[in-house]
Amino acid sequence: MSLSREAIVNQLKEIVGPQHVITDEAVLRHNSIDRFRKYADIHGVFTLPLPAAVVKLQDTQQVAQVLAFMNQHGINCVPRTGASATEGGLETVVENSVVLDGSPMSKVISIDPVNMQATAQCGVPLEVLENQLRAQGYTTGHSPQSKPLAQMGGLVATRSIGQFSTLYGAIEDMVVGLEAVFPNGEVTRIKNVPRRAAGPDIRHVIIGNEGALCYITEVTVKIFKFMPENNLFYGYTLDNMKVGFDILREVMVEGYRPSIARLYDAEDGSQHFTHFAKGRCVLIFMAEGNKGIAQATGNGIAEVVARYPECRPVDSTLIEQWFNNLNWGPDKVQAEREQILRTGNMGFTTEVSGDWSNIHGIYQNVIARIKQEFPHAQDITMLGGHSSHSYINGTNMYFVYDYNVVDCKPEEEIDKYHNPLNKIIVEETLKLGGSMVHHHGIGKHRVHWSKQEHGSAWYIMQALKEVYDPKGIMNTGTIFPRNA
Repeated sequence: MSLSREAIVNQLKEIVGPQHVITDEAVLRHNSIDRFRKYADIHGVFTLPLPAAVVKLQDTQQVAQVLAFMNQHGINCVPRTGASATEGGLETVVENSVVLDGSPMSKVISIDPVNMQATAQCGVPLEVLENQLRAQGYTTGHSPQSKPLAQMGGLVATRSIGQFSTLYGAIEDMVVGLEAVFPNGEVTRIKNVPRRAAGPDIRHVIIGNEGALCYITEVTVKIFKFMPENNLFYGYTLDNMKVGFDILREVMVEGYRPSIARLYDAEDGSQHFTHFAKGRCVLIFMAEGNKGIAQATGNGIAEVVARYPECRPVDSTLIEQWFNNLNWGPDKVQAEREQILRTGNMGFTTEVSGDWSNIHGIYQNVIARIKQEFPHAQDITMLGGHSSHSYINGTNMYFVYDYNVVDCKPEEEIDKYHNPLNKIIVEETLKLGGSMVHHHGIGKHRVHWSKQEHGSAWYIMQALKEVYDPKGIMNTGTIFPRNA
């Protein structure tokens, strides 16, 4: 027999102390969603079940005790840290769920320059760790736009990718070891060694699991020398995306590794570079690191771009100014909320990945189909995209779309605009062999559409569920919704 809401709360108070169990209704409302429903949140409309409580976890032992209790009684939980998610991963349709908030676990445990690694608890904000490292001349190399908000546990759980990934890799390339707690309360520690080959690497079950399989409590990541004095910035305008993709490919194939390699179409570029884009596409590179390597990378980029006379150089100081304003902190989040409330204009991105031979086709097909088929096309105020996170065998593409919802009920916005737009992006990407790789993890609607299209992500996660979580306890109601 399932426990009542009151019994769940009382038991949690006994485990962690009453001061760490939050039941204030306003707090519960805001913890029933993430920034996926920012329009509804701004208008105070909350349609999903409110959690029974938010538990402020203090240490790994508390995590283990709480999970063991919830596992025993079949109580659904929603793991979270910084709450910067934008894809519905912090939502659930399950009544009397409990939000397990690891943000109080906020200690930087060690910075180890000898072994070039840093260890932090799950609630350490990335920006806090990064600032401590930079003060000593080091960096994680990880810098998602949410850097001032995101915390270490969530970054690993959502398989985060940062803006310097072409050089440093994504979070899965940076994680050395970690600590996690499984649904039955068992704690696992993966030691901090460069590599292992004794069977499957459990790190890659835990990284990106979005709280569906375990709760990440501690993370160890690689660190790198921080040498901003060697940063070099390059910017160009050009006529079309195809040329830009060709340049990105040549730079990567010739072995250069800029930390930033980005290509904006004219529409998206006009939002960021109005002072110089003038209706053209924008290509941006940044080289960093050791002085000799940075200069060689910069010279290589210039040599490749010189083969394309239609590329016009931009003053590097303009690109540096853009670079210095990349991240979104609380001030920008608040400014966005005020702007949405004032204008009803919403902005979202969806990231896909493709190889060099299909990425331009994906870009063209998505833009053309949305313009032709989307039933509310008259409400789209901006549609464009940019390429980022380039690799030797392909690149990622962000589709950027703004739409006006001033005449839309807050509870209808997701189904009227967001999901139909994403359905088109998913379908056209899969048709050409691309993949959905949003920077906040699999994402609720990604798995939803993958299931409908018999995509691999849904089947992989179902298989993992059977092996690691047969009772469905570590279930946010999004990846494995019980009512689906």
